[in-house]
Amino acid sequence: MNDNNAQFRIALAGCGRISQVHLHTIVHEPRAKLVAVVDVDKKSADSTAEMHGVEPFYDTGKMLEKIHPDAIIICTPPNTHRKLAELALNAGVHVLCEKPLALTVDDANAMVQAATQNKRVLMMASKFRFVRDVIQAKNIIESGILGEIILFENEFCARVDMKNRWNAHFEIAGGGVLIDNGSHSVDIVRYLLGPINDLQAIYGKRWQDLEVEDTCRLFVRCPDGTMASIDLSWSIHKENPYFIHIYGTAGVLEVGWKGSRYRQSEKMDWVSFGSGYDKFQAVGSQLKNFIETIKGEGKPIITPDDAVESVRVIQSAYIIANKNHWEKVKP
Repeated sequence: MNDNNAQFRIALAGCGRISQVHLHTIVHEPRAKLVAVVDVDKKSADSTAEMHGVEPFYDTGKMLEKIHPDAIIICTPPNTHRKLAELALNAGVHVLCEKPLALTVDDANAMVQAATQNKRVLMMASKFRFVRDVIQAKNIIESGILGEIILFENEFCARVDMKNRWNAHFEIAGGGVLIDNGSHSVDIVRYLLGPINDLQAIYGKRWQDLEVEDTCRLFVRCPDGTMASIDLSWSIHKENPYFIHIYGTAGVLEVGWKGSRYRQSEKMDWVSFGSGYDKFQAVGSQLKNFIETIKGEGKPIITPDDAVESVRVIQSAYIIANKNHWEKVKP
């Protein structure tokens, strides 16, 4: 597409839950136009296509051959990401791929290599980088008013029955709540605090009858010694309005679902900011950044290196958690 004023022709692969948010943002983005949807489930593809007035497909390769979109958003299960991304990139199509980018670092690197060789944009969808409150939290941290950051806490804990969802099947998802929600957590840590040097991962009690973990805790350490604790669960719900807590030597900051706030140590009052988590705003901003990156009008908020590193940390976390190394308390 050479005309900078023309609409970006976007196809979408996978018509499940998360695709509905992406479809909403495409419809509301003036520079984007949905041209096709793909799903191996004919009923899902047909109903989604009818709703949006586009042609349904049941095979991504056939869609690429007939439609020739400018870009594709991949919302299929993780075990298909590498195959579909390489198929699209080799066809000259830019790719926005839902998290996790891939199941292994080797797969992630292969996807990045395909993007480089074909001079196409590959971006991992990581919506929390685009949440306005998270962006403002980053600015507050970097301003120095919280002092040196000592501890970061994040929790994504919600009780959800997972027994009939593909996310809970190892061969499809690559794991359970650790790779599913943990991919977001790891990327938030890297976005707000920087690289991750050290890691510990521990599985919790399995309450749901699943083949994968439903509760997990991560401990992370950054190069400057900042420590992070991450709680992930599909089996408990924490009654906490804030999903990020940041503790510095000179203040505290909390990012919440309905609003955020910070307080400096020498002051009594909290300072409120933002309006909380808005997934449509976040995914919409992500789409804008994707388009601007392709058009050369901006830089990617999340780079291919960021995406690969998120896969690397999660892969390492599984290796560590599976060792199940505990020390007995000595008498």
